[in-house]
Amino acid sequence: MYWTLELASYLSDAPWPANKDELIDYAIRTGAPLEVVENLQSIEDEGEIYESIQEIWPDYPTDEDYLWNEDEY
Repeated sequence: MYWTLELASYLSDAPWPANKDELIDYAIRTGAPLEVVENLQSIEDEGEIYESIQEIWPDYPTDEDYLWNEDEY
């Protein structure tokens, strides 16, 4: 399984929280690339509910990663 920012972006508007099957269904319905579906299928599923993409791909950038300290200027 590998994720890139482009692949993960297909799940940014997914109906969170969601389980693995719901995410796969969402990816298929929205026309996400096959790699997204394959990545989701490779997740070891124990009936977990995922709250966000960060639980699937911990390196997914958050809004905090893009905040700049504007006070310096």
